[in-house]
Amino acid sequence: QVRLVESGGGLVQAGGSLRLSCAASGSIFSINTMGWYRQAPGKQRELVATITRGGGTNYADSVKDRFTISRDNAKNTVYLQMNSLKPEDTAVYYCNANVRTLPYLYTADYWGQGTQVTVSS
Repeated sequence: QVRLVESGGGLVQAGGSLRLSCAASGSIFSINTMGWYRQAPGKQRELVATITRGGGTNYADSVKDRFTISRDNAKNTVYLQMNSLKPEDTAVYYCNANVRTLPYLYTADYWGQGTQVTVSS
């Protein structure tokens, strides 16, 4: 089927930066919207940012002007550049992709396994 593998999480001090990557592989015909979500302990999973195949972006208000989402369609990869990190950004970050799969061109959402981002004060 389709597999999403995230990388780039870790521990950083407040004010620092991290870059997350998520590569999709498998029976992929095309990928529509890709995005990043996060879930902090005791909280629901929330949208961080999404990007369409054409490059249109959408951000949560809490990360606007600090985070930048981008993608490389040739590599089926989405990135999240996170700057000016705050302790409240601490969460598990999940990659999501809306994928049209081979051979029947069905469309479905897929999720990565998550990567931990911890911001210390």
